[in-house]
Amino acid sequence: MDKEKKSYHFNITEVQDGKIQEVMNFNFGGHHDLAVMVKKLEATGMFSDKHSKELVIGLRLLHHVAKKYPDNEIIKAFATALDAFKKSIKAKAGGGCGCSCEGK
Repeated sequence: MDKEKKSYHFNITEVQDGKIQEVMNFNFGGHHDLAVMVKKLEATGMFSDKHSKELVIGLRLLHHVAKKYPDNEIIKAFATALDAFKKSIKAKAGGGCGCSCEGK
């Protein structure tokens, strides 16, 4: 199954005393459509727009690291809970990432 690769760029800035300073930036990719995921989560009414965005981005980044380091003892200890949480969110939001892996 071919999945369309998406690429995102995160630019994190800190605002302190009215001054903006870049803290970090990085690229992140995958087949998940973050905008679709946010819209699905927002539609549940469980979270605000802002918190839906934060949850989707945080969960995708955490999941990405967990997949890269499955043998890490901290990840192993958390993997079952992470998978259960993701399945619960998908069930409430009526699906996942808006791609061809829907329902998996």
